[in-house]
Amino acid sequence: MLFLKLFFEFFKTGLFSIGGGLATVPFLQDISAKTGWFSFHDLADMIAVAESTPGPLGVNMATYVGYTTGLSQYGLAGGILGAAIATLGLVVPSIIVILIIAFFLSKFKDNKYVKAVFYGLRPASVGLISAAGIGIVLIAFFNAKNIYSLANGINFKVEHFILAAVILIASRWIPKVKDLHPICFILFAAVVGVVFNFAA
Repeated sequence: MLFLKLFFEFFKTGLFSIGGGLATVPFLQDISAKTGWFSFHDLADMIAVAESTPGPLGVNMATYVGYTTGLSQYGLAGGILGAAIATLGLVVPSIIVILIIAFFLSKFKDNKYVKAVFYGLRPASVGLISAAGIGIVLIAFFNAKNIYSLANGINFKVEHFILAAVILIASRWIPKVKDLHPICFILFAAVVGVVFNFAA
């Protein structure tokens, strides 16, 4: 039953997360709130892992959630089967939609209604990605447990902001540093997180 729910939740995510991997983040926040499979902070860790590993962000996150989702009533983890089911749930809608579009687009690509639909999807994508960005800012800079937890008081993390500012400045405006491979900045941030115990 849990595997069926896992597939269904990620099927919905794959169907409506228009705009790429970051557009899945608001849906993952909703899954977290509804199911308790992972916390808001787990989501931030998933994004960090998914961004630093090969492959599309959304697929990596689905695989991660599916693998780590607990079968709490049995004391087990979703494991490889859970990872496969969640990933399949995420990608199946895209495959279906692409096949439908490929079949009909050649006939209707100049139709004004089809053009209007695609034009209307742009702001939806911007909204989803913006919501994802705001969620990450809340986690990284304010240590928020969820979107609404700032109402209980601001817990601004100065050290997180300083690290982000240093990496931004170094990667954008310091000539010899900005040419480094992105993995160097990821490793640097990971080392700083361990040394200064950012998780505490």
